[in-house]
Amino acid sequence: MKKIFWIGLIGLLLFEVANVYFIMPMPGSQRFNSIDLAYFLYRFRWYFRITFVVLIILGLLRGFQFKKRWLLLPLGLVAAVVYMANFQMAADQMFKQPEKLLMADISSNKVDSNRLVIGVVNNDVAKAYPIRFLGYHHQVKDTIGGKPILVTYCTVCRTGRVYEPIVNGHPESFRLVGMDHFNAMFEDATTHSWWRQVTGEAITGPLKGQRLPEYFSTQTSLSNWLKLNPYSLIMQEDPTFKDSYDTTLKYESGKSTSILTGTDSLSWKDKSWIIGVKAGNQKKAYDWNDLKMKRIINDTIGNLPILLVLAADDKSFFAFERPDNKTIFQISNDTILLNNRHFSINGKGTDTTYSLKPLPAYQEFWHSWKTFNPYTSRNSGE
Repeated sequence: MKKIFWIGLIGLLLFEVANVYFIMPMPGSQRFNSIDLAYFLYRFRWYFRITFVVLIILGLLRGFQFKKRWLLLPLGLVAAVVYMANFQMAADQMFKQPEKLLMADISSNKVDSNRLVIGVVNNDVAKAYPIRFLGYHHQVKDTIGGKPILVTYCTVCRTGRVYEPIVNGHPESFRLVGMDHFNAMFEDATTHSWWRQVTGEAITGPLKGQRLPEYFSTQTSLSNWLKLNPYSLIMQEDPTFKDSYDTTLKYESGKSTSILTGTDSLSWKDKSWIIGVKAGNQKKAYDWNDLKMKRIINDTIGNLPILLVLAADDKSFFAFERPDNKTIFQISNDTILLNNRHFSINGKGTDTTYSLKPLPAYQEFWHSWKTFNPYTSRNSGE
């Protein structure tokens, strides 16, 4: 019966460690294709726990005398691991959703204008969500112009995405459950499927293969966003989490040296910045350093002529379709030029009714883009 006790004790210890290891950024854990195993362990976690606890109790009752106080040491160790795994290292305990979603107009905004934001527009309503806050919360649920949206961000991949939180035609709620291949994962409240932040795809569970509808968004500096959208509302800090928000610009400016969120200033390294552009089913990555040097890139993705521009603030970027390969755009300050036509940096015609058609473009780490877009092409920079 003593063996039963030790089997139960060690089994519970290993289970709790494994239950956290595969979905949190631990040494080696994010490089395995282990998501189905992780989901299996999590889904049946109470079966495992009850089984191991029953073995522990049976072993204690029949194999040991309760006067043996040394048993308190291994029991206390396992109890500590169980507590840490479920209350200290659980993703939704470390990063919580806002208790109050506070929005302000430009006159009452308190967010530094140098901060980066994820901006969205719908039905003439514009809203900006500072990455400073998104990086902690990972997700913010809101509505804009009558449409529900889920604004998400993963600092380890440097990925901002906005989705419609609609699953099978119904509004859905999500919680942060962990990460896979360094990207945040959310669990829906109805089916408990796990969804990848960067793609909006359910990667395991009953809804595996489904995707959340993505909503077009733009990453810019707040100052640039407000120039383009002066009536925008801006998310403000939730006082409850004031001490949890990043107080520096190191992450956003690429000066962080953190193993998980730091930036490599060289090109095409795992932690280098790229701009990923989607043109239909075709995708292409552009070196951030090259874009900063040129500020405008006329290129093609597949058969589609595209245009990529960087604003004078060296933070705000936009991608558009070009009419054809012969049409070459230029840039002056924050004005895009085509012959005698002028466009603002977001593609809106300033002296013509014609505007450029925007394309989804994202700034993220190269390791993220190439992992989740395995068939991407890469701009040579020449």
